[in-house]
Amino acid sequence: MSSKSIAPPIQDQAALHAAGEHVVNRESGTSIASTRKRYSTDDNAFLRSPWLNRLLPFGLPLLLLIGWQLLTANGWIAGNILPTPVEVFRALIRLLGTGELVENIAVSTSRALSGFAIGGGLGFLLGVVNGISQLWEKISDSSIQMIRNIPHLSLIPLVIVWFGIGEEAKLFLVSLGVFFPVYLNTFHGIRSVDRGLVEMGKVYGLSRLALYTHIILPGALPSILVGIRYALGIMWLTLIVAETVAADAGIGYMAMNAREFMQMDVIVLSILLYALLGKLSDSMAKLLEKRWLRWNPVLSRK
Repeated sequence: MSSKSIAPPIQDQAALHAAGEHVVNRESGTSIASTRKRYSTDDNAFLRSPWLNRLLPFGLPLLLLIGWQLLTANGWIAGNILPTPVEVFRALIRLLGTGELVENIAVSTSRALSGFAIGGGLGFLLGVVNGISQLWEKISDSSIQMIRNIPHLSLIPLVIVWFGIGEEAKLFLVSLGVFFPVYLNTFHGIRSVDRGLVEMGKVYGLSRLALYTHIILPGALPSILVGIRYALGIMWLTLIVAETVAADAGIGYMAMNAREFMQMDVIVLSILLYALLGKLSDSMAKLLEKRWLRWNPVLSRK
């Protein structure tokens, strides 16, 4: 007995998939769609609890902190390898009392934000220009991509020769590191704007400037903000390396100075400070994302 296996047309596959959602499980008597809805509802109800929603992100860090304290306090990890959280907290209080910690945090934050403003600003402007103009994309994008594939931290010896060990070297490295994520996501966001919306704006008589400010840039904003969040992480990563190579102030300098005297509590404190500053930067970027993308139906439900 011969038979032909005929694949359903492409337009019918979506209908078949939708029909499959209503297939009833013989044992439970429930459909696949209703089962998915029940699990999704249970999960959303769990996250809708206000106090639990606020405390949930701190659960894993708290467990890690408890484990750290147990491993170090019981001697399973030697004190010269990793100090206890209590010792790190004491170092925090001591450095706050002397004013050294506040000064170093201020210096590192100033370097990071200055480098981000320079590199991020240039990346945004060039991303906008190349996203709008195909001519400028042809001229500059290939060169930018070649430079992007060079690890910017490998330029440290050359940067020291160019700028010495002053602030210029650190600003250059941070600016170069944050430039590419902002540029790429700005370029991608502008090129991904729905052309139908642009044509509709033209039909309604919007000027070129109004098209950019009301349609193109708002449409590209989700991608731009993703690039900013990624660039903020690279900003702190670059600054860590730059400050540990050559610096006379900052969190990295504090860590390298503590290494000379084997002050493990100060070294671990410096690492934790970088992590906290990075998390603070990311949280601020997420706050801007929520405020600036309130019109987005997907993000407004988060």
